Amino acid sequence: MGVVHHSNYPIYFEAARVDWLEEFNLAYHLLEKDGLMMPIYDMQLKYHAPAYFGDELSVEVALQELKLTKLKFDYRIFNQNDRLITTGSTTLAFLNASSRKPVKCPEWLREKLQNAL
Repeated sequence: MGVVHHSNYPIYFEAARVDWLEEFNLAYHLLEKDGLMMPIYDMQLKYHAPAYFGDELSVEVALQELKLTKLKFDYRIFNQNDRLITTGSTTLAFLNASSRKPVKCPEWLREKLQNAL
């Protein structure tokens, strides 16, 4: 059909979120190695316009909330003409990598992320 399939947008969100975390020297694989996982707990998407094959998309990501056991990111995807394509959010929970049980956000991580709010 010439349009980007709707299932790709969560992948775009994740790539943008991983890049965003790396801007704060927070490589996701190192967080997991240190025993902290951040799986997606909730995801919301709204499609405003189609993206077409060949479009150059940019994803804006912003930390919206930082709570004791979870954090929320907001996203906006634009095409090369600055047309809003998709908006959405993801809520991630903090889990202990071994037990896979919820844990509080480590204080050192909270301090780093607090600056992004």
